[in-house]
Amino acid sequence: MTDALLLSDPRFFRHRSPGYHPERPERLEAAHAAVERARSSAGFSFAPVAPRAVTEDELGRVHTPDFVKWFHTLRGEQGYIDADTYIGEESVEIAELAAGGTLAMVDQLLDGPVKRGIALVRPPGHHARPGQAMGFCLLNNVALAAAHARARGIERVAVIDWDVHHGNGTQEAFYDDPSVLYVSTHQFPFYPGTGGVLETGEREGAGYTVNVPLAAGGGDSVYRGAFERVILPVLEEYAPELVLVSAGFDASARDPLAEMTLSAEAFGWMARELRTIADRSAGGRIGMVLEGGYDLVALESGLLAATKGMLERTAVEIARDVDDDDVTRASQAARTRWKQVG
Repeated sequence: MTDALLLSDPRFFRHRSPGYHPERPERLEAAHAAVERARSSAGFSFAPVAPRAVTEDELGRVHTPDFVKWFHTLRGEQGYIDADTYIGEESVEIAELAAGGTLAMVDQLLDGPVKRGIALVRPPGHHARPGQAMGFCLLNNVALAAAHARARGIERVAVIDWDVHHGNGTQEAFYDDPSVLYVSTHQFPFYPGTGGVLETGEREGAGYTVNVPLAAGGGDSVYRGAFERVILPVLEEYAPELVLVSAGFDASARDPLAEMTLSAEAFGWMARELRTIADRSAGGRIGMVLEGGYDLVALESGLLAATKGMLERTAVEIARDVDDDDVTRASQAARTRWKQVG
């Protein structure tokens, strides 16, 4: 029996910067090592998902026509789009494969017998806005996946973003759309500067963006508090038909680009809780899409724990928050805002 779908391709390694960059091919080596450990130590089996290029029409569900046109002009170029975001000679083609492969994984989650999926893709995507590449991200993989599920007839998609940075691009893509619930925990204030608790959507989408901004230094108990006080109750009420995770591992205590202190086990606990939501309302359909994570040891251990959490039914426990004032304020504000406008 196959436990999960696995999107991976050697071409994803060929997205390379002109010099050193924290978003580097070695990240995929760590991610693959995590999957191999899950295969060998826990006996999980994975069915491959073949990547394919995203189409222009599919890109147009999230990205603007001007952006798509501009993005195609970068084919074969090498350099920096902004101070953080690079392209290599093959990056356009690789980004198209990463996005299209994520859509192919969604198709298999919706159509096939396997209801769990992991997309080991580069470049990451959640900072890519409808009209702008930024923050190491070229195309917004998870937003395109959510839009694809909607085009396939899924009425309610939940995107949970536990990357340490706020997924401003994903939020913007669905800010006025009640058919995609975007939920984020993130260090705040921090790059990219968005994700305040009062950012809750607009027009028909009012209430369907839920941000839980957290102060630097937050660890397992803080994230557990955010999940138990806000995220899990909101997801239960929303009852998504597909759960997608922007799975960044840069909230780890080891990560050099942020200041949170999560253990590897915390990612396993969060994945288990989200799998439970998927089992209740989505027929078990849940997909994790790789985002950030720049310490290779932390990335490997975090992804291994998340994979086990998503696939195993054994208990995963982490510290419970009791009196953390920061998470109490953030969680209560986000929960109150959901009740007001959701």
